[in-house]
Amino acid sequence: MASPKTIRATKQVAAYCACFNLRKATRAVTQLYDKALAPSTLRVTQFTLLVALSRTEQLTLSQVAEHLVMDRTTLARNLTPLERDGLVTIRRGPDRRERYMHLTLRGHQALEQALPLWRQAQAQVERSVGHCAWSALHEGLQELTRTLRDVPSGPERRPERRPMS
Repeated sequence: MASPKTIRATKQVAAYCACFNLRKATRAVTQLYDKALAPSTLRVTQFTLLVALSRTEQLTLSQVAEHLVMDRTTLARNLTPLERDGLVTIRRGPDRRERYMHLTLRGHQALEQALPLWRQAQAQVERSVGHCAWSALHEGLQELTRTLRDVPSGPERRPERRPMS
């Protein structure tokens, strides 16, 4: 059983930790958008990738990852079903180390089908919290992202050096 000190600490984490509470809110919001987008067969994670890719002709994996504040591995994993379903194409660039992505015609069509469903979910969020609260929350989230996106998450770790044999 946890000690009283640990119990007090975990109550504080649950009540005040930015990450704990943002992740909890994100899960609730994700569930709402996934339910709204269900008729399009897209999940909100896929929808946001299509939106990001629709804003320009083609982007590298690194550019999309940076824009969405995602690591490249997670982005690549999320792109796999979109590529499989013909919504996105991924091609090697002239450098061969770069991978370029762009929406296919099917991707644009899927996005057009999903946008009205997204608008309904977005309106529901705004109605639920109120316009003023939503505006303040949106501005706060934008500022939080700008402020924290490049802050190291902890002490930098250097790989251990192995003795040469």
